[in-house]
Amino acid sequence: MSENEPVVQGPEGESAKPQEVEHRERPNSAAFRAFIASGWAPRPAGLPARLPAAEYAADRRARLAAELPGERLVIPAGVFRVRSNDTDHRFRPHSAFAHLTGLGTDREPDSALVLEPSADGFEAVLYVQPRAERDSEQFYADPRYGELWVGVRPSLEEVAAETGLVCRPLDDLVDAITKDAEAVKVRIVRDADPALDAALDEARGADSLEADAELARVVSELRLVKDAFEVAEMRRAVDVTARGFADIVRALPEAVESVRGERVVETVFESRARREGNGVGYDTIAASGPHACTLHWIRNDGPVNANDLVLVDAGVEVDTLYTADVTRTLPVSGTFSEPQRRVYQAVLDAADAAFAAARPGVKFREVHAAAMRSIAATLASWDLLPSSAEESLTKEGQFHRRWMVHGTSHHLGIDVHDCAQARKEMYLDAELKPGMVFTIEPGLYFGPHDLLAPEELRGIGVRIEDDVLVTEDGVENLSAGLPRDPAGIEAWMASLRS
Repeated sequence: MSENEPVVQGPEGESAKPQEVEHRERPNSAAFRAFIASGWAPRPAGLPARLPAAEYAADRRARLAAELPGERLVIPAGVFRVRSNDTDHRFRPHSAFAHLTGLGTDREPDSALVLEPSADGFEAVLYVQPRAERDSEQFYADPRYGELWVGVRPSLEEVAAETGLVCRPLDDLVDAITKDAEAVKVRIVRDADPALDAALDEARGADSLEADAELARVVSELRLVKDAFEVAEMRRAVDVTARGFADIVRALPEAVESVRGERVVETVFESRARREGNGVGYDTIAASGPHACTLHWIRNDGPVNANDLVLVDAGVEVDTLYTADVTRTLPVSGTFSEPQRRVYQAVLDAADAAFAAARPGVKFREVHAAAMRSIAATLASWDLLPSSAEESLTKEGQFHRRWMVHGTSHHLGIDVHDCAQARKEMYLDAELKPGMVFTIEPGLYFGPHDLLAPEELRGIGVRIEDDVLVTEDGVENLSAGLPRDPAGIEAWMASLRS
């Protein structure tokens, strides 16, 4: 693997450019270079087909340019992030870059999309590292881009054919985005590529952060309503996720036998995600027994006991980077106990209330409100609230939130928490529109040490999460293929184990 460059100190302790320390013996004689460049079969002729997302990405770029006309907009793909020392995390492009270019999986690190104002409106240019041919030193010696290290890279012509974009060499990028920076308003999606941020900050001067924040907001709000391609990808992500949940059910006997049964659940699902998709869209929650009462339990190092419930919150990210986000709470034995069923049914009632409220024209926050009315009513009927359900639902009350502190819904798409930079009036206070995709995920969590919970409920955590598409006349549950009601879950689990 490639070597990291250690930081060294310059004069008077100032940080200097890191110096490369070479720990490999790299052949570089003229004879070797001639030899390694020879004897290769010709590259395949022709250009790759246009990506299915390309025409949709072109429309998205046009809408973005119309929001900020006459401005230079820079959307970096991002850079590799260090995992430890000289090893990096697997690359995933910035979501805005993927959305506006159609490039997914691990493409194209260090590159950037630039929307340049022109007399006709704008020109979209993709700056990307071109392929190094076999007679170059990069071909065999560069662990970042070299073909013998990372595989065959596409040529500029091939990327242009796939995306429909004008493609130029990455070496031209900094000059392209900094030229005339005082005369042309330039914005960048920040934090994807720190070096580009720094280059632009120097060229633009101060007071650029607010402008960049507005670009982040615009590219986020651009994804609030999904186009036909995005909806199809969401369906695909949910379908693969459903198969992953079936794999989990089949693996539960193995999980019970394992010291770290939660890891069995986690890895079985992630195997499906890697085989049929790009991976998981977020860290899988595989929480058995009382661990389900920790909302973001991702350690997944506990046992899975036969009499427990196991709460699994997981989603497959497909190659285009769209992800599902589904939660099912399963009885490990295949059958709910009476207390487990009681809590499960209460959560299901809240989910059904949220579904009943969700339709075009309803404000996003009303979905949550409907679920909370159901949760408060149930907890009041169990004599757990220090007030009536109605009093608890007031701003001064909120006692029911002790057992469900999270929200009921969030937008979903190319990010698991999609559109997160959108304005409040475009998110919580916005009306639902056809094409929006979001989750419905109420829960109840009775911690093992919660003395206000009935003893028989302590250590029970239940969440039910579905992925929802707003249609012209209502909503569609994209994840309805996975059973939701207790009897349906028991029958489904029995069928998978037979």
